[in-house]
Amino acid sequence: MVDDSYLRSLIEATAEAVRRAEPLTSEHDGAPADLRDEAAATVTGRSEDLVALSRDLHAHPETAFTEHRSVRAVADLLAACGYEATVGVGGLDTALVASTGDSGPHLGVLAEYDALPGIGHACGHNIIGAAGVGGFLGAAAVAAKAGGRVSLVGTPAEEGGGGKETLARAGVFDDVDAVVMLHPFSHDVAMHPFLGRRQLEMIFHGVSAHAAAQPFMGRNALDAAVSAYQGVAALRQHLPPGDRVHGVFTDGGSRPNVVPDRAAVLFYLRSALPETLRDLAQRMAAIARGAAEQTGCEVELRWDPQPPYLPIRFNRALSARWAVNQQPCGRQPLPPGVVPEFLTGSTDLGNLSHRMPAIHPMIAVSAPTVALHTTDFAEAAGSDAGDRAVTDGALGLALTAVDYLADADLRTAMHDEFAAAGGPLDVPRYFER
Repeated sequence: MVDDSYLRSLIEATAEAVRRAEPLTSEHDGAPADLRDEAAATVTGRSEDLVALSRDLHAHPETAFTEHRSVRAVADLLAACGYEATVGVGGLDTALVASTGDSGPHLGVLAEYDALPGIGHACGHNIIGAAGVGGFLGAAAVAAKAGGRVSLVGTPAEEGGGGKETLARAGVFDDVDAVVMLHPFSHDVAMHPFLGRRQLEMIFHGVSAHAAAQPFMGRNALDAAVSAYQGVAALRQHLPPGDRVHGVFTDGGSRPNVVPDRAAVLFYLRSALPETLRDLAQRMAAIARGAAEQTGCEVELRWDPQPPYLPIRFNRALSARWAVNQQPCGRQPLPPGVVPEFLTGSTDLGNLSHRMPAIHPMIAVSAPTVALHTTDFAEAAGSDAGDRAVTDGALGLALTAVDYLADADLRTAMHDEFAAAGGPLDVPRYFER
């Protein structure tokens, strides 16, 4: 039986930190009241449709790149609201774009709708998709009056497929100035870190031999793989606190009496900064080469069958507007550092956040003890709490989008903050250096 004493103490400490946390405030005024009121009324008027969409997505989960029914459900609701969507953009059959407005600053609202194999919407992408649609509808109703443009971008395959990166490389975001989305969670958090992630498969090649009669003629690829796995275990002591490395054996040979001439281990590498993720990748490669050398084997390194994920870069100026815009819903989104930052994963939104200002706030749908990617979280995503997150989240996205379009000082602060953090990265080539 697993000892849960650390988890219990963590929950208690987090609850106390939440009680003591000060609400976030914004130094910017945002959009004029009449625009905000019209956007909010549009979202409220479509609340039943948005909840129905979320429930429909939840009841019919589709995994990465197969979200054909889901993207059609999104497009149908947009059509019913008077917006034509283009399905199949950026080379992805299940991606979608709908836009309104012809000039001015251009904000993208992102919608995810892929599910996890076996456990459905255990990351709550049904909520992300429906809230994104609602945020777009609210902002689109006043975009022209606010002096800008807004687009809804349906982004497939966040769960391991890197759909946003594929769309970015295809030019879908070339004329977008900033993006917003939300993610369901156990707490309301305005800015929560997500780690960068790379995938590495180490494939070791040895020499086959009879393990009883002539073992001395063999070179054991499984020994090399085990040595690499143990080397990674030793590396963990020396990693930065937020880094994570976890792996599984994908090939260990076929029969005990045959020295394996092939073995393989698949690792996920996660880190909180692009620089530390690149360093971690180099150290992992060195471990693989060392394991091959000491066992007389060769090693083949296969990196990232899908695009790697970068960690999220915060944009505090726009995140603060999100926090202010959630307060009328009775939510108090927390600042960073209140909820333990190691309670996290990875997302391809990180890649966009290094191209342009972006926000990825978390909205509470479950008890604090419920983790993402579990059946309990899937149940929460389809519950009344999930429905409330759809309507509250849609309102927050709509108001935040309108704030961006209408408040020039806010936009300047956001883009200055982005530039001060290093400006845009050449994401496709970042790990080539």
